[in-house]
Amino acid sequence: MSRVGSLAMPPTSQSRRPPTPFEAASNFARQVEPSSGSFLIEISWEVCNQIGGIYQVVRSKAPLMVHRWREQYCLIGPYFESKVSLEFEPARAVGWIARVIEALEREGVRAHFGHWLIQGRPRVLLLEYKSLSEQLPALRRALWTEHAIEANPEPVVDDALLFGEAVRRTLIAAAGVLSLGAVRSSSDALGVEEITPSHLLAHFHEWQSAVALPYLRKTGLRIGTLFTTHATQLGRYIASNEHDFYDRLDAVDPVAEAAHYNVRTQHGIEQACARGAHVFTTVSPITAEECSALLGRKPDLITPNGLTISRFNVGHDLQTYHADFKQRIHTFTMGYFFPHQRFDLDRTLYLFTSGRFEPHNKGFDLCLEALARLNTQLKLTRTGITVVFFIVASRPVRSIHPLALEKRGILNELRVVCENIVDRVGDQLFQRAAAGGKLQLDNLVEDYWQLRYRRTQAALHSDTLPPIVTHILEDDRTDPVLMQLRKLQLFNRPDDAVKVVYHPEFITPVSPLWGIEYEQFVRGCHLGVFPSAYEPWGYTPLECMALGTPAISSDLAGFGRYVDEVLPDHDRWGVGVLPRRGRSYDDSADELARRLFEFCLLTRRERVALRNEVEKRSWEFDWSRLGTAYHQAHDLAIERIRSGGAR
Repeated sequence: MSRVGSLAMPPTSQSRRPPTPFEAASNFARQVEPSSGSFLIEISWEVCNQIGGIYQVVRSKAPLMVHRWREQYCLIGPYFESKVSLEFEPARAVGWIARVIEALEREGVRAHFGHWLIQGRPRVLLLEYKSLSEQLPALRRALWTEHAIEANPEPVVDDALLFGEAVRRTLIAAAGVLSLGAVRSSSDALGVEEITPSHLLAHFHEWQSAVALPYLRKTGLRIGTLFTTHATQLGRYIASNEHDFYDRLDAVDPVAEAAHYNVRTQHGIEQACARGAHVFTTVSPITAEECSALLGRKPDLITPNGLTISRFNVGHDLQTYHADFKQRIHTFTMGYFFPHQRFDLDRTLYLFTSGRFEPHNKGFDLCLEALARLNTQLKLTRTGITVVFFIVASRPVRSIHPLALEKRGILNELRVVCENIVDRVGDQLFQRAAAGGKLQLDNLVEDYWQLRYRRTQAALHSDTLPPIVTHILEDDRTDPVLMQLRKLQLFNRPDDAVKVVYHPEFITPVSPLWGIEYEQFVRGCHLGVFPSAYEPWGYTPLECMALGTPAISSDLAGFGRYVDEVLPDHDRWGVGVLPRRGRSYDDSADELARRLFEFCLLTRRERVALRNEVEKRSWEFDWSRLGTAYHQAHDLAIERIRSGGAR
């Protein structure tokens, strides 16, 4: 084995090259088209409503669905006036969809029809579900009398009940309109003839959008239902609070645990949806185990999450982009650390973790434990390497840390001073050279600029340690990341080889500390570290791959397990999978520290090769390849609805 072990040089064999646009289009065309008598409606709380990972799934998958279903595809989501201007373009509804909207108006639900402003421009219906608020008491009673699910009066449950009722009315209205037997509608604004289907498929994502599903199964309507859970509610709560969740999964009492964590309503709805759907899917084999144990039904299919890789692809400019955005991270580092201490940026590696603030589930705690051990090892071996590790998540904050903001402002001023000096010296040097003078730089810098240079340098200097968090948190005494950093004494001392930057806001171009997008930040980093303890899929390492950044996942993450099972040579080309299942926290921390140390020993050339190889392998996760699982799920639902609704 190579001295750099699990993240060593890429294999000599060539991986599958990415498809050309023509080949990708041909792949789409070769997919078996659905029956002209079927229409797919996909329902999610995150249609035109970015909240978390499901938004990325539905959004990135939509072009694949449009290519296959064409005018026989539509999405349903909630209507939020503050968000629609960014992602939604209203359009005039025609044909049977127009008649559905008219029927909904009579039912007291206003529906907005238009296009989602993403690749493929899928058609969407956004429902003003709040207009049904007076129905909440009746909806709670119906949930109990018809499904024996007690509805806790809390905002997230209330929203789910109201949106579910709006969706139920929409689908029943559609079934009623379709019973009129019209053959074809007039063409829409784009000149496309819209086929009036004989039956519908309703594909629900997550419990919050799926309250209508168990009601639909009782109506006897020819609506094929699919339910995809991206993480069970109960599993998320248990894993956040207890270790070894998967190891004791068979012993979990779902009813007792749902009561313990006060998620009986969410768990009950999710269980009713899973059991009632014609087709039940989830995103990974490890989550399938969870569903079988907690929801009482084994998923019919695994539908792994992909990306539209072409959106991230920059071709031969991959290394140039990395260098450019690494320089932007250098600028952050100079403003954040150099007022307090200096180190060699040419021997500095940028590592990061990010995601929803669930420190145990996302593996933030394990990262910090491993970093403390890596810090000791790097200091003992005197490699000369400095690791700057970023933790990027969203937390309640008051403001950016005043010291960090002040020093970044002074650094910006120092850049202005240096640029002015360079411009003035350059002009004078050019004139001297043209006149035949010697290369002498003495006395070329005016006294004013020399004084301003020294004063700005002095203002940049600070005798304190650099802060470990970039912002003032609402409550830093109980923040679990800060508490662990203090326990491990990762304080960014001058002799520490590992520096930590806890950034409790997502990175955006409007931040005065950054001025870049999150994706650009990822491109500039050297390694993403995501050793999750609970992660049904995990987009962050996949996004790293698409952006050409090597990553570490874990075998408790759906993505990591998928990579382990499908791409057995993954360690050699830049995606490590940390074994955590059945191992102690301490053993996992030791293993992660070892892998990080081995990555630190890579040469620049080896890191360049890894970036090239990991970006090339990202095409294995394009929706044109992984989306076939969704095609199979939809075909299975069509088969079951045609056979009389049995599953």
